[in-house]
Amino acid sequence: MEPNDEAEPTGTIGLDPNITILWAQVREGQPQMSIDVEGRLRPAGIKGNSTVYLGDVARAALRSLGPADPPLFVARPAYDEQRWLFSTDAGDVSMRLRSESYWGFGLLARCFLNRIELTGPLAIRARIVHDIAASLGRNPWEPAWSARFTKVTGAESSEHRAAWEGLIDHARTDMNEEITTLSERIASLRGTENIDGILDEAGQSLDEARAALADHNAPAVERALGRAIQALVEADPTTEVRSSESAATRMGVMTWWDERGKQEEVEASHLLEDEVPLVDLTEEE
Repeated sequence: MEPNDEAEPTGTIGLDPNITILWAQVREGQPQMSIDVEGRLRPAGIKGNSTVYLGDVARAALRSLGPADPPLFVARPAYDEQRWLFSTDAGDVSMRLRSESYWGFGLLARCFLNRIELTGPLAIRARIVHDIAASLGRNPWEPAWSARFTKVTGAESSEHRAAWEGLIDHARTDMNEEITTLSERIASLRGTENIDGILDEAGQSLDEARAALADHNAPAVERALGRAIQALVEADPTTEVRSSESAATRMGVMTWWDERGKQEEVEASHLLEDEVPLVDLTEEE
């Protein structure tokens, strides 16, 4: 980073009431994007903008964050277009993400690591971390060079794994508890006149949520829970059901890269895929 950048603490922090600090191994340098004169992330190919390579981890992190401000580069890349620091906010959550090489002079994408710092409600931070790992389709805490990764990050391999998996497990527990709560609500409404069909729809949505949870597909879980909640409200408008904090934050809101029809907004939908790849997060490479 540039000499005047403020020092960031090393080490890793997982299940903490206030902050999360994680380190991730980068495997791919794409996508190529650009930075405008204000330091905001923009699509590639805009005249006058400088070039930046986000890498697969940063792309997954931004997607998992949900509706957010266009990232602001606190430290812009110089000769190395994959060495940078940006920050962004999404509702109650703030993300600060740094990319730098930790071996091999940054000649290859796998020479890079990312430091991810999140602040905000623990439940939302855990869901974001779960989504990052699921979207990458691999264990992000497993480095290309273990000894160097440990030295630069200030944490042992076991500590990195514990931090990531602690948050992933926390997110899965929250989603499972929400499924259980809605299932109990459906059972309590059984027998009420003329709503059995609607309750059956809600039950089917919960079955889909369970299947998606088993596949570590949190976005699909949220969509299924949203359908179940909608059916329950239709069955009993007085019912009080709580969607997950993450789903509540994202529902009905477009991310900055998904908006259309506004010239000043970024059109970078190529960063996103229609479906999140599924991965068994309990297995090591």
